Amino acid sequence: MHLDTPAESAPEPTRSNPRLTATEAAAEPRRIIAEAYRPVPQMPTAYRDETPLPVYGSTPPVPQPDRRIVPAWAAGMAVAGIGVAATCVGLGCGIWLACKGFAAVTLTSVLFVTLPIAAVAAVAAAIGSAVRSLKATHVVTHHHYAGPVRQETNTIMAPAYGLIARNRNKLTR
Repeated sequence: MHLDTPAESAPEPTRSNPRLTATEAAAEPRRIIAEAYRPVPQMPTAYRDETPLPVYGSTPPVPQPDRRIVPAWAAGMAVAGIGVAATCVGLGCGIWLACKGFAAVTLTSVLFVTLPIAAVAAVAAAIGSAVRSLKATHVVTHHHYAGPVRQETNTIMAPAYGLIARNRNKLTR
């Protein structure tokens, strides 16, 4: 045994005869079982503070003004950039699919050839719809009445509650 080695970790001296005596053979299983079931020293791995928190304290509330980290124009540019990127990815995928469709003459390739035409038509329809709705907002309606006029305002109460709702319309005058 070395001088700096503790006694419990020092190896046992080697014997010339590897066989155990009868008393050693009877004691060895008890030693192995006792060593296996020896309790391991416990160290706490977590701690929970069970003291109740106060409902309110003596510190007065502090105003917390809303200060945006990102200016509004930068957030708008980010959203616009995402939109442009998504559009470019969509167009790139459409072009790739169209070129892939040109390689084989099948029904799919014919559909991919017409895909750009359908896209242009959809854009033209959207622009036309937007222009029509803009023109419709500037229409001025004049009502000319000749004779006595009676104006009625009807309120329809239509409560519909629940997952399967039954509509009970009531016209109140």
